[in-house]
Amino acid sequence: MAVEQLKTLVIDALEEVKGRDITTLDVRGISGVTDYMVVCSGTSNRHVKSLADNVWVEAKKAGFTPMGMEGQQTAEWVLVDFGDVVVHVMLPEARLFYDLERLWQVPAADGEPSDGGDES
Repeated sequence: MAVEQLKTLVIDALEEVKGRDITTLDVRGISGVTDYMVVCSGTSNRHVKSLADNVWVEAKKAGFTPMGMEGQQTAEWVLVDFGDVVVHVMLPEARLFYDLERLWQVPAADGEPSDGGDES
């Protein structure tokens, strides 16, 4: 249950600072590293950094301990790692280039890719 609470808290923290195109990827069946990835876009380097900072601050307030944060220097792609939930805050260009949503698609039983997650 704590993982679901953390996922909800992360999404709320991103929405609070006007994160764009927030997507949640359920990777429990395909990743041994994390259960959920939350991907979000920011409008500028400063916005990307403030989105990630807000996630960090709100999670700490709620008693969740972040394992680390990477990418704050350039703020093109900031990763906030909570273990069971990993948050990727990216500039639109970086998000398009790395295309994490496609990368983590789960193949459906019929061989066609499914989205692997839900839009939030």
